[in-house]
Amino acid sequence: MAKLFTPLRIRDLEIRNRVFMAPMCQYSAIEGVPNSWHQVHLASRAVGGVGLVIVEATGVSPEGRISDHCLGLYNQQQEEAFKPIVEIVKRNGAKIAVQLAHSGRKGVGSFDVVAPSSIPFDSSYKMPKTLSKKEIEEVVESYFKAAKRALNAGFDVVEIHMAHGYLLHQFLSPYSNKRTDDFGSSLINRMRLPLMVAKVIRDFWPQNLPVFVRLSATDWIGKEGWDLEEVVLFVKELKNIGVDFIDVSSGGNVADVKIPIGPNYQVFFAEEIRKKAEILTGAVGLITESIQAEKILVEGKADAILLGRVLLRDPYWAINAAQQLGNEKIFPKQYERAY
Repeated sequence: MAKLFTPLRIRDLEIRNRVFMAPMCQYSAIEGVPNSWHQVHLASRAVGGVGLVIVEATGVSPEGRISDHCLGLYNQQQEEAFKPIVEIVKRNGAKIAVQLAHSGRKGVGSFDVVAPSSIPFDSSYKMPKTLSKKEIEEVVESYFKAAKRALNAGFDVVEIHMAHGYLLHQFLSPYSNKRTDDFGSSLINRMRLPLMVAKVIRDFWPQNLPVFVRLSATDWIGKEGWDLEEVVLFVKELKNIGVDFIDVSSGGNVADVKIPIGPNYQVFFAEEIRKKAEILTGAVGLITESIQAEKILVEGKADAILLGRVLLRDPYWAINAAQQLGNEKIFPKQYERAY
C-alpha cells in the first residue's frame, strides 16, 4: 500500500489516510455562520477520499475574522450551524478539524483591528490598536470559548492558526511585534501569548483527541523576522504543552516579500521541524501530483500532505491518486461504475 494511503493515528484518532484538505477561506459566510456552500464544499472532499478535512480560518471573535464574510465560532448560531456539516463529513469517512484564528492587523472588514503593536500590514490596511494586557487575556479567553464550541459541534481536531501574518504570528515575529513588556522583545516574551492559547486549548480539549498548530516557518526576511531557528525552539515548547501536529507553511507577515515559490518549496521546513523538534508535521505548498506527495512521505520529510488549490480544482484528487499509486480502491461504492 502507498504510504499516502496508510492510516495516521494521533492520540486515539485514526485518520484513514494522509491526504489532508488544507484550510482555505471561502468568504461565503453571513455573520460568521456556515451555510450550504460550506457543507457542499467540505463534504465533497470527504466523498472524494481525503482523510482529514480542515475548515478554513474561523474567527474566535467578530474582529478575529479575516473579513466580514469569513466564518466565526463565537456564538450559539454558528455552533449549531456547524453540527450538520461536521456530521456529514464524518458520515462520509473523513475526520474533521476547525482552524481557530484571529486576524489581528490583517483583518479587512467593518470592525476595528488590533495587533501586538500599532503597525499596519501595509499602507492599504487599517492602523491597528495595540492590545493591552487585559485585552490579551480576553484574546486567550476567546480562543478557549471557541474551542468549547468546536467540541460541542463535534469536531475531531482543533488547529490553532499561528501562520500567515495573523495575530498569533504577529506576536511571534520581531518584524511585527515591537512591544517592550512581557509580550515582546525576547523570544520567550514573543512566544508567551501563542503558548497561552495553545495551553488553554490543550488543557480543555479531550486528551484522546489531537491539537494541531499551523505555523509559518519563516517570514522570508532573515533575522529581522520570524525564522526557522526560532520556530524549532517554539515548536519544542508547543510539544511540551501537548500539541500533536505542526501544519508547516510560510510567509504572510511581510507585504511584498520575495518568496521562491515552486513545487515542494516549503517541504524543507516540515522536514527540519519534524527532525529537530521530533513532532509530526504536515507538508503544504504546490504539492499537486500523487507521486510527488508519496515521495515526500516515503523519504520521511513529513507525516501528512496538505492539499489546497489542487483540491479546489479536483475534489476527487485522493480517489484518483490512490488509483495512480497502485489501483487502490478508496472510492465510495456509489461511484464504483466509474472505476
